[in-house]
Formats: sequence, structure tokens, C-alpha cells
Amino acid sequence: MTPANPAILLEQAATYSRWLATRLAADPELSSEIVANLDRPCTREEMLARLRAADLADDDVLGRALRRLRQWVLARLMVRDLAGLADLAEVTACMTDLAEIAVQAGLDLLHADLAALHGQPLDASGRPQQMIVVGMGKLGGRELNVSSDIDLVFVYPEDGETAGPRRIGNHEFFVRLGKRLINLLNEATAEGFVFRVDMRLRPYGDSGPLAVSLAMLEQYFYTQAREWERYAWIKGRALTGERIEELEQLKRPFVFRRYLDYGAFAAMRELHAQIRREVTRRDKADDIKLGPGGIREIEFIAQVFQLIRGGRESELQARPTRLILARLAEHRHLPGETAAYLDEAYVFLRNLEHRLQYLDDAQTQRLPANDEDRLRLAQAMGYADWPAFIVRLEAFRRRVSEHFEQVFGAPQEDQSGHPLAGLWLQPDELATARLAELGFGAPAAVLARLRALRASHRYKALPAASQSALDALLAPMLEVAAGFANPDDTLTRMLDLLEAVSGRAPYLRLLQEYPQTLAQIARLASASPWAAQYLRQRPHLLDELLDPGTLYVEPDWDAARAELAARLAELKGDVERQMDELRHFKHSATFRLLAQDLAGRLSIERLSDHLSALADSLVAATLDLVWESFRERHRERPAFAVIAYGKLGGKELGYASDLDLVFLHDDDHPEAQAIYARLAKRLITWLSTPTAAGVLYDTDVRLRPDGAAGLLVSSLAAFADYQRHQAWTWEHQALTRARYCCGDTEVGRRFEALRAAILRLPRDAAKLRADVLAMRQKMRDCHPNPSALFDVKHDAGGLVDVEFTVQYLVLAHAHAHPELTANLGNIGLLRRCAELGLLPEDIALPAADAYRELRRLQHRTKLQGAEHARVAPEEAEAASRAVRALWEAVFG
Repeated sequence: MTPANPAILLEQAATYSRWLATRLAADPELSSEIVANLDRPCTREEMLARLRAADLADDDVLGRALRRLRQWVLARLMVRDLAGLADLAEVTACMTDLAEIAVQAGLDLLHADLAALHGQPLDASGRPQQMIVVGMGKLGGRELNVSSDIDLVFVYPEDGETAGPRRIGNHEFFVRLGKRLINLLNEATAEGFVFRVDMRLRPYGDSGPLAVSLAMLEQYFYTQAREWERYAWIKGRALTGERIEELEQLKRPFVFRRYLDYGAFAAMRELHAQIRREVTRRDKADDIKLGPGGIREIEFIAQVFQLIRGGRESELQARPTRLILARLAEHRHLPGETAAYLDEAYVFLRNLEHRLQYLDDAQTQRLPANDEDRLRLAQAMGYADWPAFIVRLEAFRRRVSEHFEQVFGAPQEDQSGHPLAGLWLQPDELATARLAELGFGAPAAVLARLRALRASHRYKALPAASQSALDALLAPMLEVAAGFANPDDTLTRMLDLLEAVSGRAPYLRLLQEYPQTLAQIARLASASPWAAQYLRQRPHLLDELLDPGTLYVEPDWDAARAELAARLAELKGDVERQMDELRHFKHSATFRLLAQDLAGRLSIERLSDHLSALADSLVAATLDLVWESFRERHRERPAFAVIAYGKLGGKELGYASDLDLVFLHDDDHPEAQAIYARLAKRLITWLSTPTAAGVLYDTDVRLRPDGAAGLLVSSLAAFADYQRHQAWTWEHQALTRARYCCGDTEVGRRFEALRAAILRLPRDAAKLRADVLAMRQKMRDCHPNPSALFDVKHDAGGLVDVEFTVQYLVLAHAHAHPELTANLGNIGLLRRCAELGLLPEDIALPAADAYRELRRLQHRTKLQGAEHARVAPEEAEAASRAVRALWEAVFG
């Protein structure tokens, strides 16, 4: 954008800024330079060119050149900003570029000067070392303001000695280098300064060494660093040097914990309280950075989510505040409108900060006290007068403070005022009477359990803070459990969870920070002991309870697969973390489905469809990872497919189902059989090996040709030959529920065509009937039911009877009715048989409904933690009668 009259814009800026007016008076050439170049941003290349034009013979000359460069950059940038030609992004990027150039130029010259005297500082392999200057704060985030100091930390790779004539230790070399760099940038001369330098963020602060080795920094991070330093290092960024990735590898796990770190709320809350106390003490309520609703509160909102979630969501490991706000909205950690408002407020406040600093090139964030400067400032911000401006400013600050309090509002840690607080400390008679009043059926047992938890060795071994947190949770747990129809069971399961997580302070913090999660936990615990156990074994899933909007939304599997692929790509080369990521993904998706299931939002068919889609996605992702890391790859993509059988094949998967898999290939490479056998073994290992996050899936590969005695992987040709000439009837029954799962799509297409052809072969009806009945009897003999209950799966009139009947109908009639080979599931196939006249409607349709009801009963008993799916006979009588009628109609 070309300004209409650059000279007028320059004059207006000089009228606003006393600093600019002084510089223009002292250097008349500066005016013409600004006017000539005002139409475009000041680039990094221009800055470097101006430096190269100077004869940088020594640090005195370099110091003068850098100071003149700063004056030229700041003057031009100021005029562009005040004229509305530059936005916030240009201003901060330009100042950051200037700082980076100044640091690098100073370091290059001073290092060479020191090395000429002492020799290069060498590492253990004799290689010269460079100092890593880490930019912290706004410099690290590339958000530097126009009159900012720069926060630096000096790091060098290794201890050792210089190569000399006058040898010194590497530590001494880099300390001397650091001191000279600070002096070069920081010293105020007649031409001003380059940048004020602040070194207080280095390890041990002002009392620490000026430069530290990577080894010293690592030891400090894990033995001495305080919680607030994690916040400071979020923006830490290496500006110079080599071996930067080593520094990142040290910093990343220190700042971004692999678990969800809800302890960050308390640490940031305390840091903010300290700042607020300092603001009050120094009467800085008008400080737009540190005061209420200021820049720092917006930064804290962004960064607390980074500390909590950055270890699990690498997109939150970025540095710029505005980028993080946008990503928090994308990941639904902040409502979109909240993130947008905070971004708007941030831009307003940062622009205001710059206009405050333009007045006198002073590092200030305080509003002016005199009327003249107030009017100047208001007009520079686009307002007619001070009252109009202050109304807008206060509206921003008030809303920012409200959002800050919503995020950081102190949890109710002190439960001393809760009506149930300390109930377990009361005399037995009073305590049990109160528990009975609340509706607990066995108040004495509940009281004993509460007391046992607090008397346990585990409780006594906890730090005092964790003991207090656990105590504070007991009263609200009693309260929410009492609101359910089975309060005793609900509370017992909640206490089991509390006991399981008691040794991990972040989970206790989460429950305190988000007390509404207790109601969600109680809902799950009340409905299903299996669900309560699932959560207890995987407490990281507590995070899923925080956002009901996400928890109860059915999965979008295309989006989920893309998200999983992105996460796995970030972990490329780290097999252990990739395996854990697959398992965490499964746990989270399963838990969300479980919550929707228990809330009555999913039918049994819909649930199984989702669990099957989840398994398909995870097996496919695992296959991709295994092939990518496979040393014997002989082609870009393997001509290899995974075929799902059983419950996965029929899309009737349950929460704890294993996967029946068969592996096929179609590859004429001479070593294809051996290559794909190793690939299949590796795939099974990835799926079934226990890691810290558990097992992904148990797998069963016995349905392959020749069962356990057969080859693990078959070629398509061999599989086709086996199915046509050697397979038993029960193997063709199994084939009715088989489908392509993942891998090479052409192999999958050819399998589906082969499956359809095999199922459509004409068969001897009498032999088929005899074979199916014999296999059914064999299964019944293997699953005796000595109880008086009805076994929903195996007893006559149960699920297996429906499955065998449908399989028989498919094999008997598919030659005449090819549509029976479609993978419709048992309910769909029963309806199709009725439409084709193979079954009377009054037999088929009730049997389809009965199958759905029996699956519901099976599912319910599993969620109650039962080993066998058995119910009172009267509960299943109607469904069982309809299944027996189906059996009689087909088999007589």
C-alpha cells in the first residue's frame, strides 16, 4: 500500500513521538530515508545489507552500527504503524528480526575475537563449539515489542577447554563471551542502546552462572527448576548455535508433560497472584500488561492450556500467543467466540503498548497521567478523545478479566463448609444416621470404607497436599453418589477410582479444578461396574469428561483417522510412543462411545458399527506403521490385505472383543510369502503386545486355511483353492461374516469377489443341514450351562441359534439369491430372507427383533461385569421363543 503523502505521515508521527522528533532533529538524513521507503515493510535483508555496508572492524564499530540500525528501523516502523500501514504482525516480526540480527552479528564478531586469543572452545570430539543464545519471552515467541528488553539464556554444548595459545575452560570462554555480548547490546551511549538485556530467566536466576552447558541445563530442569519456569520456557527458542535439537529434546519434556498436567492451573494461578500483589503494591492498576485484564492475563490463558495439554497435542507446542488462541479454538479447548475476543483484545492492547512506547522510546506499559499525552494516545488509537478511548479499553479489560476468571477461578479446595465434611470423623451413631438419611443402604459399611481409605498405607504415604486434595473430594463424592438409585455401589466404585489415582497429583487436581466431573463419574459408576473399572484402569480418560459437547458427539471417522495419522506422523521413528498413541486413541474413542451408550444415545447396532469402524481404523493405521518401518520392503505399498472374520467381520464388535483376522497377499515376488509372513507377525505383535498403555487388541488367526497348522499368510490363489476344494462347512459358515478390513484395496476387492463366488456355490442341502447341526451341537457341548439362568449366547433359543440359522440360509440359497452374500448382519439378512420368501414374515421379523433384544441383554450383563451373559429365564422368554420358532421353521 503506497501512502498518499509520506512527508505528512512522517510529520504526524513526529508530532506524536518526542523520541522521533528528537532523532529527526539530530539526523536530517533520516527523514528522507523514511519518506523514500515508507511504502513497504522493513525487511530482514535490508537490515543485513545496512550492517554489511559498515566496516565492522571491532565491537565499538559494530555497536555504533547496530544502534544506528535500530534508530532507522524503529523510526520507519513507527511511522508505518501510526499511519495504519503496518499491522501488529509486521511490527513484532520486524523488531524480532532486528533483535536476532543484532545478537547473531554481535556473537559472530565477539566469538572470533575471543577465539583469536584463547582458541576455539572444543567438544569431546575436538570440534569447535558455538554458543546457543536462547531467546525467551516475546523474543522467543517472535512477538517483540518496540521498546522491549530481550530475555536471553546462554547455553553451550559441552564442557572442555579451548584450543589455545592461552587456554581456558569452555565455561569461562562462554561466560566471557556472554558478558561482552550483553555489554555490546545493553550499554547506553550517546546513540542510545541496541536492546536492554535481561538474564534473570537463566538457571538459578541472578545467582546462577551466566552460561550453562546442556548437561547443566538438563540437571537443573529435573532437580531445581520451579514450576513457573516451565511457563517461561514455553517460548524459549534458540537464536544461534548448533546442536539445537539437543536443546529442544531437553526442553520439550520439561515444559510439556506426557500426561495431562492439571497441576499447571495452581502454579499459574499462584504466579498470577504474585503479579497481582506486586501490581497492587506498586500502584500499577493502570498497567496494561500486568494489571487486571491486561496482556499477561491473555498470555496466561493461552499458556496454561499449553502446559496442560502440550505433551499430548503437539500443535499446542507453538510459541506465538495469537496462534495458540486459534489452535485452542480449533481443538475446542476454548469456545470459538472466546478465542476470537481474546485475540481482538490482545491486538488492541499490544497496539496500545506500542503507542505508549513510541512517545519516548521507553519500556513502559502504563497509561499516561497528563492530559496532553492522554489526548495524543487516544487519537493515535483512533478515538476522538480520552473518555471515548478509555470506555473501549475498560470494556476489553473487563471482558478479559472475566474470561481469565472462568479459566483460572480457584477450585473449591476448602470443603470445610460442606455439610458432609468430616462425616467420617463423627461418632458411629451420628455418621451412620446421616448416611442412612442420604439414602445409603448399608451406612455402616460405607462409613467403614471411608475410614479404611484414610487409614490405609497408601493414604499415609501421600504428600500432605495430596492428602488434603483427597479429603476435599470425599464430601462432594458422598453428595453426588447419594443422588443415584444405587448409592452404595456408586460410591464404592468412585472411591475405588479415587484410591487408584491418589498417588498421581495431577488427577486429584483435575477433580478439584473441574468438580463437575464428579457427577459424570458418578453417572458412569452407577450405570456399570465395567465402565467404572475401565476408567479406573485408564485414569487419563478423566479428561474426556470435561467437555460434554465432545463426549456425547458420535465419531466422524474420516476426521478421526486424519487426526490419528497426524499424531502418528509427529512420532515418526519412535515405535514405543506410536504404539502408545494407538492405544490412547482407542481408549479415548471407546470411552466416548461408552458414555454415549450408557446415556442411551446409541442402539446396540450403532455402537457395534462404531466399535468396528474404530478397529478397522486402528488395524489400518498399525499396518501402515509396520510397513513403513519394515526393512524388507520391496515395493511402496504391500500387496497385502487384512480380512476381518467373526464379530469384526459382521460388524458386531463389543468393547472387549478380540479380532479374528486372516491375511492374504497377491504378489509374484519370489520372497513374497516369507516377506508377508514376517509382516503379519509384526502386525500381530504391534496389536497385542502390552505397553504402558495396555494392549491394543487381542487377535485370533485360527480361522485361516488349515487353522493353527496352516500358513499365517495365504496367497489369493491358494486361499481360493482351499475354499473351493478343502474347506469344511463351518469355514464357509465363517466366510458369511468375513469382509475386507484394510490393506491393499485390489486384494480386498478380489477377496470380496471370491467370497461371493464361494458362498453362491450350489450345495447338497441334506449334507449342509447335517453339517450345520453337528457343528451347533459341538458348540453347545463346549459351553454347558450348569446354572438356572438362561445363557443368552449359547443356550437353545440364544444368539448362536440365530447366527447358525442365518449362515445355513445363506449357504443353502445364495446360489439362487446372490443378494444373500451382502454383509448385512444377521438382522438385515433375516429381513432379506423374509422378502425373498425363504422364511415367513411372522417367523423372520420376530426373530430379527429377538436377536436385537438378546444382544442388548448380552451387552447389559457384560457392562455389569458378569463373566457369562446369563439372565433370568423370564427376561429372555419372549425373545428365546421367537428364536426357537425360527430354528424349528428352518431345521424342524
